[in-house]
Amino acid sequence: MSARQLVERFGSPLYAYDISTIGAAHADLTGQLPAGSRVLYSVKANPHPELIRHLHRLGCGVEVSSTGELDAALVAGVPTGDIVHNGPAKSRAELEHAVNAGVRLFSVDSAAQLRALGHVAAQHDQTVDALLRVNGDSHPAGAGLAMTGTSSQFGVDAAVLRADPGSFRHPHVTVRGLHFYLGTNIADEAALLDVFGTAMRLAERLREVLPGSLDILDLGGGFAAPYARAGSRPRYPGLRRALTDLLDRHMPHRPAVCFESGRYLTAECGRLVATVQDVKESKGRTFVLLDSGINHLGGMAGLRRVPPLMPELSVTADDRTPVTCDVVGPLCTPLDAWSRRVELPRPRAGDVVEVPNVGAYGLTGSLIGFLSHEPPVEVVLDGDRPLHVSRLSLVRSAHKEV
Repeated sequence: MSARQLVERFGSPLYAYDISTIGAAHADLTGQLPAGSRVLYSVKANPHPELIRHLHRLGCGVEVSSTGELDAALVAGVPTGDIVHNGPAKSRAELEHAVNAGVRLFSVDSAAQLRALGHVAAQHDQTVDALLRVNGDSHPAGAGLAMTGTSSQFGVDAAVLRADPGSFRHPHVTVRGLHFYLGTNIADEAALLDVFGTAMRLAERLREVLPGSLDILDLGGGFAAPYARAGSRPRYPGLRRALTDLLDRHMPHRPAVCFESGRYLTAECGRLVATVQDVKESKGRTFVLLDSGINHLGGMAGLRRVPPLMPELSVTADDRTPVTCDVVGPLCTPLDAWSRRVELPRPRAGDVVEVPNVGAYGLTGSLIGFLSHEPPVEVVLDGDRPLHVSRLSLVRSAHKEV
């Protein structure tokens, strides 16, 4: 369905997610991993329940990092046995919600977090399983965002685990293995292989001191995808064989091996469609004003989480001369800009703008609540067939009586 057709049918702005592309991404990813590996969908990439449901049907487990993500997975019908609860600084309320819901596998980042989990499990007369997330001794090259090898809120320092493995024991928590997440958005196959090899070598060294068995090895992710620009997912043709060799070498008594992915599975399925509301000249510059801005996409750019956006202008006319533009949104702040000084076919009010490859870290990676504009509609498609249409809403509810 074209951007113009979507706007005419569902309004503007909107996100459209085509699940027909997700199956291809899932097949590509699983085909590049060792046989028998489990892929966990990282819900942080896109918590839309329809996408979670589709990926679970394809065979993915689910990795969640908050109560909201857990609830989205439960709404999608994911059994709690297929859910891994991740993330630092889990509150008591968050742990109680997860244990009450039936989640039994958690990744923990410290001895204190393991004790807190054990205390909640004991109060519910349960025993839960845990993976110890490890912060390695060095970080690999080539990662878009390094997540290990330096002082970090993520994971247990490997040296701490070696020095005091006994502090990671609790009668209501069974340590089942290790969890690594060393970097993200790594397009180069050799660099990605280095990430996983680093994790496996460290897991091999930690095996002897692990306060439990190494039944599960979660190697994290790092699989890349283009963001908000034209392009395709990278391919890793040699990864499967190389990873299999590494596992044979470092993990001869093969644990259950998991990999995590968000953007690789969902980035290409999503596009944001918006409409030009005004075009104005100001002191020698052309401003294209849209009905969508950093509240709908790219709000995390200030955290260096996303690059500048490069929208594509969907127009039927082919005689528009290019013009250098500033593409801005509807918010009352000069920070609300997607792109500065980019070339587009000369825009006109009513033109439709489309931003590709935003199925991951799109709407929920933005400043949804800023200035209280209504969130865009989200349309889930299977090719040209709409399957589900909804809109997020921010609702203020009374917390307790004054």
